[in-house]
Amino acid sequence: MIKLSIASSILFLNSFLIAFAQETGSISGKINVEDEAPIYAAIQVLGTELGAMTDADGSFQIKNVPTGEQTLKVKWIGYQTIQRKITILTGKATHIDLELKEDKLNLNEVVVSATRYELDRKEAPVVVNVLSPKLFNATQSLALSDGLNYQPGVRVETNCQNCGFTQVRLNGLEGAYSQILINSRPVFSALNSVYGLDQIPTNIIERVEVVRGGGSALYGSNAIAGTINIITKEPVENTWQVGSNLALIDGQSPDKMLNFNGSITSEDLKTGVTFYGMFRNRDSYDANDDGFTELTTLENNTFGLKSFIKPSELSKITLDFSAIKEYRRGGNALDLAPHFTDITEELEHNTVIGGLTYELFSQDHRNKFSSYISGQTTQRNSYYGGLGGGRTEADSVLAANAYGITDDLSLVAGSQFSRSFTNNDVVIFGSEYQLSKVRDEIAGYNRLVDQRVQSIGFYGQYEWRPNERLTALAGGRLDHTLVDGFYRISDIERSSDMSTSVLSPRANILYDINPKLQLRTGYARGFRAPQAFNEDLHISSVGGEPTFVILSDDLKTELSDAYTLSLNYSSNFGDTQFSFLAEGFHTKLKRPFTTVSTGATLPNGSILQEVRNGTSASVQGGNFELSLSPSSKLLFQAGGTLQRSEYQNEQVLFEPEEDNETEPMVNTKQFVRSPNAYGYLASNWAINEHLALDLTGTYTGSMIVPHVISPTGYLDLVDSKAFLDANIKLSYHFDLMQDFHLELSGGVQNMFNSYQSDFDQGPLRDSNYIYGPARPRTYFFGIKIGNFH
Repeated sequence: MIKLSIASSILFLNSFLIAFAQETGSISGKINVEDEAPIYAAIQVLGTELGAMTDADGSFQIKNVPTGEQTLKVKWIGYQTIQRKITILTGKATHIDLELKEDKLNLNEVVVSATRYELDRKEAPVVVNVLSPKLFNATQSLALSDGLNYQPGVRVETNCQNCGFTQVRLNGLEGAYSQILINSRPVFSALNSVYGLDQIPTNIIERVEVVRGGGSALYGSNAIAGTINIITKEPVENTWQVGSNLALIDGQSPDKMLNFNGSITSEDLKTGVTFYGMFRNRDSYDANDDGFTELTTLENNTFGLKSFIKPSELSKITLDFSAIKEYRRGGNALDLAPHFTDITEELEHNTVIGGLTYELFSQDHRNKFSSYISGQTTQRNSYYGGLGGGRTEADSVLAANAYGITDDLSLVAGSQFSRSFTNNDVVIFGSEYQLSKVRDEIAGYNRLVDQRVQSIGFYGQYEWRPNERLTALAGGRLDHTLVDGFYRISDIERSSDMSTSVLSPRANILYDINPKLQLRTGYARGFRAPQAFNEDLHISSVGGEPTFVILSDDLKTELSDAYTLSLNYSSNFGDTQFSFLAEGFHTKLKRPFTTVSTGATLPNGSILQEVRNGTSASVQGGNFELSLSPSSKLLFQAGGTLQRSEYQNEQVLFEPEEDNETEPMVNTKQFVRSPNAYGYLASNWAINEHLALDLTGTYTGSMIVPHVISPTGYLDLVDSKAFLDANIKLSYHFDLMQDFHLELSGGVQNMFNSYQSDFDQGPLRDSNYIYGPARPRTYFFGIKIGNFH
């Protein structure tokens, strides 16, 4: 009986396995890309865990596929993701050949900024815009600051004639409201934000991801307006390139640059390193022949590398490192020591940025654990002052007080765990420690900023995908922040000893109305702790005297609530790829930080400004972006922003002292330096296999610009004119031999010479009264050689 029972069981199991085998089939096929074979393209059977990667000739095979109608999804970097239905027959092998088309609009590019893990842009519940090396090349951008304008809601502005201080604004909010990340780490400190956008060369950048709207739920403090994530180049193949650029600003001031980059990878792709460098030398430029600069002299040397090693198939260690040395100087008499001039701002930066990341995957790649530490340190020697030229010996001695020194440290360390479930839901949680420490001292003015900000954050989020059309994301971050600061200027002292905890929730929904139309909506909370930011570490000059900023005694944490709603339509019409994005945004600010000119002058003649909490404010408007590629030879992109930024009540910009009866209080409800309309245009035409034409440009509408006209800091509010900064570039590509190419290029930046015409003049000018394009008409010529395509 026992033998009979065992035999029956075996027979039953056999029958079950045969029946199971008869309910499955297999798929084989080949993926083609313009008669080439894509290696490591990913093929997935939707609704199952089945998939495969293509081999060297583009072939693939998937076994044990359930019978019936199945949907194949094919993905490969740089090409459009496609889905195809296929019928699987029992016990049969079904063959299919597919061809991928180039993703000229980068709609299927992999991004990380929206969720802190990799996913396609089209699948992200948050709108993510990407700046690619193609755009930087089309605009002949040497540094990051030159090309960031080419995204909706993004605007880079210059804020000082004497030092060239730049900042990036997202959705109308000034630079301190945006968190700049390097390889997804917030190590770009307040001091780096003053001049750092000019210090990062574009040849080290793989892409820049821009997320508008609150980002504090993922990245902590100072991400009220959003995040700008600078992803440096990864070593993926053996490449090398050397390039040089010569530009003539207004046809007279040379701007010379030499850069290089290269990558080396092992044959088994388990190790690799990419390295890069830039050497730049720019002469100063004087727009109105008054002997004082509008563009500083600039010297920049940068070297860096990024490397990885894979100890196993399931782990990876990544190291990145950059060293930046920069010198800049503006004012007059640039060949003299600064304290012998009428006015000078001179800065010398030595910056080191580095990071180490360890990643570990589970066997099925559904679980991922990462641990990381990144840091940045900067030493700055500075001079902000003057009034020593052509005056008495006592004036020169007094001018020598303006020398300063700054030490800056930024550190971030953390760990993160993520899990992807079989239904494509994703959960992540992690913790992160952030430290920002700065000591900025000008002993001669008895000026000191000694600040230490520490934060420990815990975050988590869940991405729920109940079906193929709906994605819902909910999460948040709890930050406990400690600010220990001491601020002194002359005989005025302030201190900050604050401990606060802030919960920053977020919620986002992505709904595919149909395969071509997507709806996104979201909410995010943001915050800024009361601390010194980039504007407070920059010292402008008015009337030949420095202007110092100090924090008020009772400065409180600033909070924000950001709401977004967008529609994104994308489609293919034959060979034409088309995409249109319309996005509305509304950000409510509570206790926004505002800088007030107090009307007080210090014993040494300096002007005093104070950071205070203002009344509630709101920023609202809309972004749009149109992308069109009729063929592989033509690409057209345009985007813009219409917005309004204003305080609930009139905000004080100048507050006279009690005995000042001639200069009234200056108020405004509108944000200053925030145009209601701005946008960009970028087009590329591959005329033939070797010749290409790029037409690009940015538009900046009218805005209110403060203009200080009195030694007390009294100011006038000027309505600036609109500007159109248009560029043209022609390039020719030579294939000299296999893996050795040459490209020559030339063109004109700001070809219509749309440039500010009412600069202040002389040593007593308001150096912050600068707006519009960063430079006048500029002619350039470029050359590069290497094994690039």
